[in-house]
Amino acid sequence: MMTDPIADMLTRIRNAGRARHTETTCPSSKVKLAIAKVLQQEGFLAGVRVEAREGHPLLVVGLRYASDGRPLIDGIRRVSTPGRRVYVSSGEVPTVRSGLGVAVISTSKGIVSDRDARAQGIGGEYVCEVW
Repeated sequence: MMTDPIADMLTRIRNAGRARHTETTCPSSKVKLAIAKVLQQEGFLAGVRVEAREGHPLLVVGLRYASDGRPLIDGIRRVSTPGRRVYVSSGEVPTVRSGLGVAVISTSKGIVSDRDARAQGIGGEYVCEVW
């Protein structure tokens, strides 16, 4: 039984990047799809789509690499876990690696990047950070 599906998705992305895969899959959900779309908008992922395989939706995530073959994602860290939720107010939204990374925040207006949360002046659950 999987207790943290978001951490599972982030780990699959990290492992696929280190193994130089072009894409990876994981079971799909609305939250995982929203997180993947934020990472795609920020330029860390090449593509995100949902496919139906054997009657179950799968999230297919395309990975991006630099011109020298290094993965664009150097690190992914899950911040808020099922056992320890971490919330930030609008004034406490973190900056990851001096702006080179992105924090994913789950707000009342959906799942957004740290830049969008600061621009909208909202806080929420600090889901993960990617750099």
